[in-house]
Amino acid sequence: MSRPLRLAINGATGRMGSALMSLLDGDPRFELAHAVVSPGSPHDGLPVFAGSPHPPCYAHDWGKAEAIDVVIDFSGPAALATALDYCLAHGTPLVSGTTGIDAELEARLERAGRSIAVMRAANFSLGIAVLTRLLRQAAVALPGWDLEIVEAHHGRKQDAPSGTALALGQAAAAARDTTLEAAAVFSRAGRTGARAQGSIGFAVLRGGDVVGEHTAMLLGQGERLELSHRATDRSIFARGALQAACWLSGRAPGHWHLDDVIAASL
Repeated sequence: MSRPLRLAINGATGRMGSALMSLLDGDPRFELAHAVVSPGSPHDGLPVFAGSPHPPCYAHDWGKAEAIDVVIDFSGPAALATALDYCLAHGTPLVSGTTGIDAELEARLERAGRSIAVMRAANFSLGIAVLTRLLRQAAVALPGWDLEIVEAHHGRKQDAPSGTALALGQAAAAARDTTLEAAAVFSRAGRTGARAQGSIGFAVLRGGDVVGEHTAMLLGQGERLELSHRATDRSIFARGALQAACWLSGRAPGHWHLDDVIAASL
């Protein structure tokens, strides 16, 4: 595309939305066309980029959204549902990192792939995407080796294991023709007995200001393979989402994955 991609950011003043806005300012690949905030937000109606001659303004709805090439969503379930309405009505591709959605919205998103290009991920780090690909290959190449996934995050994180750790476990389980539900071991305490063959163990660390660390350990007899990723800056997730938006623009309807972005560069 010769002109910049016209983006809409849903959840524009959240942690990820703010990171996206910072990266967009001055990036010639993109033009911010619409920035959605929650109703009642103090930003509603204010210019996004102070000092720009014709900056877009924050808005609490999609009524004035025009000629958008891709929507990037990091919001909440209700806001995602509204963004999905817009995308379906206008045939606009959707990149979403929103989690915690219910079964009804999950089903809507699944159906949306028949009409628009959709890419969803719990983690938009390109490094994590490569780690996942490598873990799938290692899990197949070393089928008899034990697999443990260790993750660390800051002390304020609410869920455990992380969504990324679970996604890594699901990828490895699928590569070994099983499911995470059948293979996962989430806790060990007391006399647990010998390790079950084929299980996938998880260990969780919480503390300090750790952005995110994930290590997949494959343990054999006399040797161990460790595949690790360490995030030191939250902007990596925003960078990955922007890369995904570039790649998704113009794609056929369907459910695409960050791994597709990685595969395109191989």
